[in-house]
Amino acid sequence: MKINYPSDAQALRAEIAAAAARMIAEDGADYGTAKRKAAKMILGSQKIPGDVLPDNAEIEAEVREYQALFFGEEHAEHLHHLRLIALEMMEKLRDFSPYLTGAVLNGTASEHSDIHIQLFAESSKDVAVFLLNQGLNYDVSEANHFLHAGRSLEILSLLWKGEAVHLTLYEQDDQRQIAKSAGNRKIEKADLNAVRTLIKENSTE
Repeated sequence: MKINYPSDAQALRAEIAAAAARMIAEDGADYGTAKRKAAKMILGSQKIPGDVLPDNAEIEAEVREYQALFFGEEHAEHLHHLRLIALEMMEKLRDFSPYLTGAVLNGTASEHSDIHIQLFAESSKDVAVFLLNQGLNYDVSEANHFLHAGRSLEILSLLWKGEAVHLTLYEQDDQRQIAKSAGNRKIEKADLNAVRTLIKENSTE
């Protein structure tokens, strides 16, 4: 397919964003995977120019539109359910400065979405011991630390009231650094009070 700029590029961005949004909403695909699959589905095996790939904000807007159109009240109820569970877990972990992030916070969560919470502790062992004392078993994995190249973050994953919860463990000093970096990148997170307010506002709409 020969791309005639700029109109074709804009149309392709919109088409790829819409296709990726369907994969996210219907199948629970992550944004990167959905974007790549959507681009390949639409453009085939040819080299994909960077300017026809939508960014996450464009895809997120399409996800919201798709969910509103096809899931409506069902989506709203499930989102409310996930936020209530997230709030309960955050209240349990209040000593570790919990923050809700991801799709459950921004409102694009589907039936495939997990709950993601950031924690800030002096030691990851403190969180691990707390969970075990609560009778909560978890699996451990790691992810790259976006603030510190070469460092990794520990993630504790568990089931809480039938939903998957992932606790990303940061050091306490990271909390200030994340706040400083927010000026250079979009970082969405909400503390306990913000999540309570979010639930209350959406319950009265």
